[in-house]
Amino acid sequence: MIRPPKGPDKRDPLRGKVSPSPAAPVEQAGEARLPKPPQVPQARFLQNLQFSQRQVPFMLRTRRALGDVFQMRGFGSEPGTVVVNHPDHIRSLFTADPQQVATFAGAQLEHVVGPNSILTSIGPRHMQQRRLLLPHFHGEAIEMYNQVGIGATEREIDSWPVSHSFPLVPRLQAITLEVIFAGIFGVWGTPAPGSAEDQLRVALERMVSASTHPFAQLYGLFNRRRGKPSRLTRMALSVVDRPIYALIQERRRADDLTNRRDILSLLLQTQVEQVGLMTDREVRDELLSLLLAGHETTANSLAWTWERLLRNPSVYDRLRDSARACSSNPWIEAIIMEGMRCRPVIPIIGRRVQVPWRLGPYGVPSSTSILISIVLLHHREDLYPLPFDFRPERWLEGRPGTYEWIPFGGGVRRCIGAALAMTEQRIVLETMARRLDLETEDHAPEHTRHRNVTMIPSRGAQAVVRFRYRSS
Repeated sequence: MIRPPKGPDKRDPLRGKVSPSPAAPVEQAGEARLPKPPQVPQARFLQNLQFSQRQVPFMLRTRRALGDVFQMRGFGSEPGTVVVNHPDHIRSLFTADPQQVATFAGAQLEHVVGPNSILTSIGPRHMQQRRLLLPHFHGEAIEMYNQVGIGATEREIDSWPVSHSFPLVPRLQAITLEVIFAGIFGVWGTPAPGSAEDQLRVALERMVSASTHPFAQLYGLFNRRRGKPSRLTRMALSVVDRPIYALIQERRRADDLTNRRDILSLLLQTQVEQVGLMTDREVRDELLSLLLAGHETTANSLAWTWERLLRNPSVYDRLRDSARACSSNPWIEAIIMEGMRCRPVIPIIGRRVQVPWRLGPYGVPSSTSILISIVLLHHREDLYPLPFDFRPERWLEGRPGTYEWIPFGGGVRRCIGAALAMTEQRIVLETMARRLDLETEDHAPEHTRHRNVTMIPSRGAQAVVRFRYRSS
């Protein structure tokens, strides 16, 4: 029998409201009259090292000391970066005219996926890419992904060891990578050994794993302001680029290209406005962005949710009851939403104001870079009482405000795969809860560990399968 979760009441409120805070573009004279945000009182290198390696505790400490808006020191002669987390400030940036607020992905990301991807392009090019790709992540396409996800999860679970601790992260990435391969390349199931798809899958797994190494993190910190990728970065990317370009050439020669419905085939037939067909490099940038964003973030969200579930047995029990009763209970979606609130995989979003801007009591000049801290927003005590508790019941009373829960970003840059990610997480979460009895041998919470622009559990979300049930 499903045990109904306890909902919030007046004695135990789990959702709150923030006090309004003005935020909007202002005239230069108006900005000059406003005080500047307080600066982090640390040496430039030290604060950037903490931001790169231990961002969550660094951000939380700084907000406690300086408030909702503060400024970090820039590198060299670069002006400082302002950090915000108030919903009103976020709304002003997400809904602004693109001529007033630009997006910046950061050099570290652009060095990997290139300047032509949906993650790094701006203006009309970005909007064209959204219009082109959006149908592949909504509507009928979701059902195709569902079928692939169910099969991939069942097969992966069958291979997991019993009674031995292992990290969930690489296992979950194997599932989500199979799902995104189906959408991008039209490959169902595991790619044929030795094929270009198989070589690409292996190369991606190795590249993602290597990027977690502390040396890679420090190297990225020192090279974040380079105008172009370093030689070492290019060498690492070449391992992935070889099978990608091989797949592009192979597909260009396909006799049935116009009849295919996968994303690669679509890109090869796409006309870029006033330019013509996309080049191999443009297609490569788009593919790599979709591959990385389409599997790593979803897998890491699932890993974090399981990391939280295994340390909150009562919540896990309710999930297991719901899954095994084949119930459509909203408890499952509430768990996913709370996992993404507690541990957002993407911790920050970058914007750059092109005109002077007001952020609460402070003013910032034109060309200021602003980081929207998802971590700080999701841990506001006024918005989420008991913010460090894993309490899925806070979502049973209704949906979050548009600018209060933003794991997928917002505005015209909101993740195009948000609907797929939510559906995929539900499928994997339900299937695992139905077929597995899971535990953890270490009940201490796993800390955050940075990998590229994402955060993952420091030990890979260690778990032990105590019992595995047969697939129905």
